[in-house]
Amino acid sequence: MNEFELLLQKAGLSVSEAAKLLGYSEGHVYRWKRGDEPAREAALKTLRMTVDAKRPSEGAPAFSFIDLFAGIGGLRKAMESIGGRCVFTSEWDRFAQQTYDANYRDNRPIEGDIREISADSIPEHQVLVAGFPCQPFSIAGVSKKNALGRAHGFKDETQGTLFFDVLRILQHHRPAAFLLENVKNLRSHDKGRTFEVIMRKLRDELGYFVPEPRVVDAGHFVPQHRERIVIVGYRKDVPFSFDDISLPPYGNKRMRDILHPEDGTEDPEGHFTLGNDATVNSKYVLTDKLWAYLQNYAAKHKAKGNGFGFGLVDGDSIARTLSARYYKDGSEILVSRGEGKNPRRLTPRECARLMGYPEDFQIPVSDTQAYKQFGNSVAVPVFSEVARAMEPHIRHLIEEEQKIPEVAVA
Repeated sequence: MNEFELLLQKAGLSVSEAAKLLGYSEGHVYRWKRGDEPAREAALKTLRMTVDAKRPSEGAPAFSFIDLFAGIGGLRKAMESIGGRCVFTSEWDRFAQQTYDANYRDNRPIEGDIREISADSIPEHQVLVAGFPCQPFSIAGVSKKNALGRAHGFKDETQGTLFFDVLRILQHHRPAAFLLENVKNLRSHDKGRTFEVIMRKLRDELGYFVPEPRVVDAGHFVPQHRERIVIVGYRKDVPFSFDDISLPPYGNKRMRDILHPEDGTEDPEGHFTLGNDATVNSKYVLTDKLWAYLQNYAAKHKAKGNGFGFGLVDGDSIARTLSARYYKDGSEILVSRGEGKNPRRLTPRECARLMGYPEDFQIPVSDTQAYKQFGNSVAVPVFSEVARAMEPHIRHLIEEEQKIPEVAVA
């Protein structure tokens, strides 16, 4: 990495932004970045001054990162927990953008479809995080696509190939590290061939050091059985190990930790909870018709020896996996209200807690959209712990590569 490219990275500027700042064409900036010709001293001086002005003070952000397929920012929260500064966000869903914008005030637009964004228009960054779409690889997604006769995995042109957009950005910017997330089934999809392609691309073609990925169950952090595969990579070999991740005892959190207490110890919120006791709005209680349907459906499949059916929880429970389809009937996680009473759905605030979001996380969208967003999200504490284990290695790589050699003065 030459001095110009390094200064560009430290300043967090894209090629087009650098061209405007320096007063040269993008062609000049590209050639200087690639090392095709030496950068003008005036341009280097301007970049040095820009970097000095941005040099972090003690306690300031330690590295920059980009947030791809950002959803509502779960991976962003993980990176910010170790001092990262987000410099670029891409999320195509307009409702997820609304929630993201309400919680992260960046004074810059959230970019849309990553397929339409050129890599050189993305600012320089030191870490890439991405929860690339999982539907092409998930068990439910594959089953549905098979039933409809549709392609899945990398053959799914609309979603499966979005992983290759991650690859092209990694190849162009060569960040020090990356953090990727997907469903557990990614490892076994298409008899392991999909996963083999991903590992080969990251390790052999891009040359990243990628430790053997680990499946982590969120049940160590929140009262929910939720297994996700975690993939991390570094530009150089580092002594990172998933054994460095500290997992609390499984099940140390129970549903009582996230359910509304309904006893006045919390303030009522919007339409989720009402009155002095902040009791759950009756709108979340299942109708007689829906509850009867779910019970009959479960009984029918039980008689056939299948495991399909609703998931009823109480304060002592660990819930099933919250999915994006929760808005339809809430069947995977229904809260018991006692014998003889219809159960209820979780409120969106309870979903936020179940995914590890803080109490001040704003939910500006409809219940339907909120259920989809939390069902598609990562469990924040899981990835905050992964980020914590990654942090010293990220800092080491950045510090090592930011040692700009002294330039001899003629």
